[in-house]
Amino acid sequence: MVSVKTVAVLGGTGNLGPSIVHELLSAGFTVTGLTRFSSANSTPAYPDSVTVHKVDFGSFDSLKDAFSGQDAVVSVVGSPGVSAQRLAVDAAIAAGVKRFIPSEFGVNTRKVRDRPMGAILRGKVEVVDYLIEREREIEWTGVSTGLFFDWGLEKHGLSTINLDDKTSSIVDSGNEKFQVSTLAQVGRAVVGVLKHLEETRNRYLVTSSFQVSQNEIIQAVEELTGEKYPVVKRERAEDLQRAGEEKLAVGDYRAFIDFLRAYNNADGAGNAVGEEESSNGLVGLEEEDLRECVRGWLVRAGVIS
Repeated sequence: MVSVKTVAVLGGTGNLGPSIVHELLSAGFTVTGLTRFSSANSTPAYPDSVTVHKVDFGSFDSLKDAFSGQDAVVSVVGSPGVSAQRLAVDAAIAAGVKRFIPSEFGVNTRKVRDRPMGAILRGKVEVVDYLIEREREIEWTGVSTGLFFDWGLEKHGLSTINLDDKTSSIVDSGNEKFQVSTLAQVGRAVVGVLKHLEETRNRYLVTSSFQVSQNEIIQAVEELTGEKYPVVKRERAEDLQRAGEEKLAVGDYRAFIDFLRAYNNADGAGNAVGEEESSNGLVGLEEEDLRECVRGWLVRAGVIS
């Protein structure tokens, strides 16, 4: 039976990469970190147990050499490097890699490919399309995880909670549920794929920590802090969508944030992940607890102890 023991992680030092590397190591995989070659002497930090190589992401030979001896490649490259994954796929095939996991880990690009948001995500869409074309030569698994819940809370309160002012903001009614995952859950999803190779072969999966609405986040914050976070800003999803389209028309890719908020929060959007669509069971993921995730954020922020 085919198994994966060695895993190369492309771009594993950003916001998401460390969580994936941590979960891979915890699960017993041998991990190699591949960072973009530069003239700088500094090497991005990885755990001591990770072998680190600097690679020219634009060189087939450099990538092929780096992938030699690797059973799987997990790509966590950011937006600037997404289109370069096609070359990485070619190099992985040449190196005999068994499984390629592209840099998806967010909105379901299969679902939005023909929407305005899809124009911004075209690089991701095309990489999965390319993997489908070449799936007789290399197995692949795409994973949509939804918003990064804990990261989003810490960066901008998921555009819902303002801890400084003790206020909140909502889109439409604030009742629409949407797909989210903690960074750790994304890492566990990757591990689950590599431990369930046959079940996940050449498939696009949808995983999550839970489905949540803006009002549920506000309620959890209020219950945990014992204070009110009144709604001081209400936006309409149709206005966000229109603003995004206007930005995109002039090449302003900040439109993605407007599109994403409308996609997740519009009343009736229907983008929460139902039981039939969810791949959590397939890869052995358990649902996390909203209240405990919010508690962790509030503790780290020094709001509660």
